[in-house]
Amino acid sequence: MDTYNPNKVVEPENWLALDEATRIELVHDFHIGLDHELTEDALSVHSSIHVIVENQLAMKVELIPETFARLMRQGLNRHETIHAIGAIISADIFDVMNGIVEEFSPKKYRRKLEKITAKRWLKGQY
Repeated sequence: MDTYNPNKVVEPENWLALDEATRIELVHDFHIGLDHELTEDALSVHSSIHVIVENQLAMKVELIPETFARLMRQGLNRHETIHAIGAIISADIFDVMNGIVEEFSPKKYRRKLEKITAKRWLKGQY
């Protein structure tokens, strides 16, 4: 695997065969070509969140494949779906890093995955 496109299905075996730094670099390289005004630091974080979601999808982490399929059935494209799930992950990481919660809660994460819909995501509610 030498390129990444978030709108194309990633073969789990190929994705997981790559080391983490290579995965992040592939995602970064895809996004660098887009017309977004992200700083390099923001792009690095964005790429890392993409990788977390792709990893969870490839490893079939509980509720991720189902949530992914549901959001796409509801009209989000694959890239938007990665962003929707990534937003949940990012919010949870932010809460831990800022001392809002002591540790990551898989139970809360599952509840948020169950609750998110394409409509809610597009309204900024997740």
